[in-house]
Amino acid sequence: MDAIFFAEQLANGLGYGLMLFLLAAGLTLVFGIMDTLNLAHGSLFMAGAFVSATVHAASGSFFMAVVIGIAVTVLVALALEALLVRHLYGRDHLSQVLATFGVILCADDLVKRVWGPAPIMAPTPAALAEPVQLLPGLPYPAFRLLILVAGVLAALGLYVLVNRTRVGMLVRAGASNRAMAEWMGVRVGRIFTLVFCLGAALAALAGALMGPISAVEVGMGEAILIPALVVIVIGGIGSVRGAFVAALLVGLVDTAGRAFLPPVLRASLPPALAADLGPAIASMAVYLLMAVVLVLKPSGLFPARA
Repeated sequence: MDAIFFAEQLANGLGYGLMLFLLAAGLTLVFGIMDTLNLAHGSLFMAGAFVSATVHAASGSFFMAVVIGIAVTVLVALALEALLVRHLYGRDHLSQVLATFGVILCADDLVKRVWGPAPIMAPTPAALAEPVQLLPGLPYPAFRLLILVAGVLAALGLYVLVNRTRVGMLVRAGASNRAMAEWMGVRVGRIFTLVFCLGAALAALAGALMGPISAVEVGMGEAILIPALVVIVIGGIGSVRGAFVAALLVGLVDTAGRAFLPPVLRASLPPALAADLGPAIASMAVYLLMAVVLVLKPSGLFPARA
């Protein structure tokens, strides 16, 4: 286990964490600001991945594919918010979970009908196909570097929007006291729609960027939704800063567990036992991290209303 391998896995963990942040940031905004638990957020991630992969394969332009993927997903989110989610504001969380879980089932069937049940492979952009030499002896895929840069820029942009702009001020006002904000002339309904669409755009961006490094398949939204919920719980519901820190922690712990734990176990246990035990413990590492955080800080690392 040399320094080059360690550095590669560290970068992979940061990249995975930043992708989780893109998904979790939108989810924690909707949940923390609008008090709406939207399980269909993963379906928006899946929509962005499928649309972007299709456009990229047809046009050859990855930039165009990302833009169109985000635009189509935002339009879908607008329809979803107007037809369903808007009527769930103020309802109990069980109603929100049941309604949005139904959207997941419908979205999966719709994707099967349009694209078929088989996974599709999103091509890697030709300009980013070659590795970049980060350090002597450390080549790293250029596309994964793009993921790192996009995740950091999205985090900075979201921080500025929420904390340094008038729109962010109105969002925080509507979240803190909706009735008072409306009496002061704030159109909270429009603000909530904006937040919902912003979350959808972030999910679509994550889906478009994840497509070339993983299979684009039916149900991919549900698979990524569970780690995103773990990120929200660890970071603190409604906290963008908490989602960012927690996503990096989850990405690093998950990647380190899968990369470093099996070799360590093979050094001290029989090979057959290590082969079975390593992946099992690695898959539990993130949930053990969540349990430890909740024991020490039940509200998460950076609760929005601490």
